[in-house]
Amino acid sequence: TKHLTCVFFIPLGAPGVVPAAGATLRIPAHEAAVPTKVGQSRRGCLMCGRGEHIMRGHEPLCLANKYGGDSMRNFIIKRVLLSVVILFFVAFIIYTLLRCLPSSYVETMARQLAMAPGAKPYEEWVAQLNAQYGLDLPLIPGFFHQLGNILTGNFGDSWKYTVPVMEKFTSVIWISFVMGGIAFILQLIIAIPLGVIAATRQYSKADYAISVFALAGISLPTFFFATLLKLVFCVKLGWFDLGGLTGRDFLQLDAMGQFLDIAHHLVLPIVTLVVVSVGSLMRYTRTNMLEVLNSDYIRTARAKGLSEKKVIYHHAFRNTLIPLVTIVGGSLPGLFAGALITETLYSIQGIGYTSYTAMTAGDIPFSMFYLLFMAVLTLAGNLISDILYAVVDPRVRIA
Repeated sequence: TKHLTCVFFIPLGAPGVVPAAGATLRIPAHEAAVPTKVGQSRRGCLMCGRGEHIMRGHEPLCLANKYGGDSMRNFIIKRVLLSVVILFFVAFIIYTLLRCLPSSYVETMARQLAMAPGAKPYEEWVAQLNAQYGLDLPLIPGFFHQLGNILTGNFGDSWKYTVPVMEKFTSVIWISFVMGGIAFILQLIIAIPLGVIAATRQYSKADYAISVFALAGISLPTFFFATLLKLVFCVKLGWFDLGGLTGRDFLQLDAMGQFLDIAHHLVLPIVTLVVVSVGSLMRYTRTNMLEVLNSDYIRTARAKGLSEKKVIYHHAFRNTLIPLVTIVGGSLPGLFAGALITETLYSIQGIGYTSYTAMTAGDIPFSMFYLLFMAVLTLAGNLISDILYAVVDPRVRIA
């Protein structure tokens, strides 16, 4: 059926109990008996195992949704509260690691200031800068001081870039998000259909070709493939610039011209991200599809005379998507994480390159904010995965 139904039978010994058309009959789940063999019965709902069931006319309906809504709401509340606790400990670990970085921004600045003619000694500059940035406090008080500023929305100024943290973050995050988002959409469009084709044509030439392409994408290092693309399309053919986000005549172009110029410079970075990441999803889709095609209900669907197209795309493919939900939910942090190697090779000032330079410089405010932002996205991605599991698979009931 198109909706969630719970099929039950009236136990033997109750002849003549047939609801009239339009009649409403409520039967608790623990009283609904389902015969398995002659003379035997199994109690409980086949789909939800509990809840009240209603029969309107001759059509049984399951009222599990009445209970599923409360369970889902309670589950979300519990996960959000648990995520807050996890985020607190993650923030403490991040702050501790940043305080232990071998590269200290304060020491670097104090060394530069002490080298000026007539400047104060290095030790005095270190003490002054530590007091200025709140690093003179012990670890625990310093963490709660930093946490209090974050909770009030005061993320401070970036030590490396000498601008507010939020200003620097918003100026570089969107280019990385656009690159990651387009690459992720292309990855899904390419990997899932090819994975299904490879599974349905197992051990054929198409399967071998797709498998070779997937393994090549998995095996190619990002820096090697990006350098190869630059050699062919930038140096040999001259179709693209070697790096950068804009061309030399960017300021002389109109709005549409500037948009096309940026899009032109993003072609090779996006191709790099797609090729090096599409292989793993392609193999994952193929493996799950093969597992589903060997299931008993697929053999039953074929035995009933259904067409192969309907068996694959209506029954098998829908269940293949269930494990892929984990990848979709877990990909949320990756859309904002940036691609450090790709951005560095193509000279794109995205969030990946910016956060790396901030960490190497000992920029605690920017690094603290960025890592906490990624932790929040990771927890949100896990929660979205759990919710999507219950949405795409009606057998899943979150308690």
